Amino acid sequence: MLRFVAERRRGVARMPKSYQSVERGDDATAAETEQSPGSRKRRYVRKEGSCDVVFRHLPEEWLFFVTDIFTTLVEIRWRAMLLIFALSYILSWLFFGILFWVIALAHGDVQDHKTAPCVYKVRSFTAAFLFSLETQTTIGYGTRGMSENCAAAIAAVTVQDVVSCFINTFVIGIAVAKMASAKKRAQTVGFSNCAVVNLRDGHLCLSWRVGDFRRNHLVEGTARAQIVRADAHATGRVDVTYRDLVIQQPDIVLVAPTAICHRIREGSPLYGMSPAELRGSDLEVVVSFTYTDDSTGTLHQTRTSYTRDDILWGHVFQEMIRAGRRRYTVDYVLFNQTAKVPLPAISAEAFRLKRRPRPSPGASPRNCRPDEVPSPP
Repeated sequence: MLRFVAERRRGVARMPKSYQSVERGDDATAAETEQSPGSRKRRYVRKEGSCDVVFRHLPEEWLFFVTDIFTTLVEIRWRAMLLIFALSYILSWLFFGILFWVIALAHGDVQDHKTAPCVYKVRSFTAAFLFSLETQTTIGYGTRGMSENCAAAIAAVTVQDVVSCFINTFVIGIAVAKMASAKKRAQTVGFSNCAVVNLRDGHLCLSWRVGDFRRNHLVEGTARAQIVRADAHATGRVDVTYRDLVIQQPDIVLVAPTAICHRIREGSPLYGMSPAELRGSDLEVVVSFTYTDDSTGTLHQTRTSYTRDDILWGHVFQEMIRAGRRRYTVDYVLFNQTAKVPLPAISAEAFRLKRRPRPSPGASPRNCRPDEVPSPP
């Protein structure tokens, strides 16, 4: 693997003069110097995939969180979830401890130690709390136990056992769901930091790279892309429009990193855009990759976005895959690296018109004479 990396680096150094190895920050810095800090594009979808949208004044917001309490606990942070779970156990122990103490007071176990108690060795609140804790956690030290003298105490123990089962099931379910969250798996599938525009099969194409950083493979991966425009009016109203980009091969088995390609042709939102118009536009390309993990069979989705500063015109991704004697080798050092290639700074529409064959200036249409018209067979 180290030899492969060294060979790749030496190969980049020997590239032709028309190619130049660059990284993401080279062109991004140049683009940012041309624009003022206040003109930076506000992202609709952040680079890590979260949406830059804040909801306010939702009707009955807390009711929605309580109604879907399972999803709420899965989405909150670990420290808040652990605090809630600890309080649920402690409060349940405290509640049933108070209940056993009240039962002991009503039966007279606290005042008269000679009577047959409802619960053995429970003559104070501390003993009642310890009995509640031992009952719910099934510790069973052997000194405290139920008697047959109080039906209320027997009913309280039964209810506490049922509540304990519910709490344990809820805690284990939430913890497992949180550890197996799709967001964690989505962090191991990533997109390239930039998108590139280059020439493929005689057409201008917009492409970006996606790769899985884990060794296990994905099943039924589907790529999708949309152009999102958020137009803000002087009145404060914002119009958000979406337009789909046609992907050449949307269904991908992501064994190794691959480039997802959109051919800029007639009907594409980018068809009439030159590099200067693209740099001055406010469009945002939102890309996603939806896939199924073969280890868990869970459906996941990874998202990111590319703004005008993230799209490099006249660049190609450097090759990452090399064929060895027994296996293929992938070098992730080159995942975000690109190389410059010669490409006209014109739109795809102008490029197509430029490449269209023109008739010769000396050629003129020739009409057939009546005697030269071929006779029907």
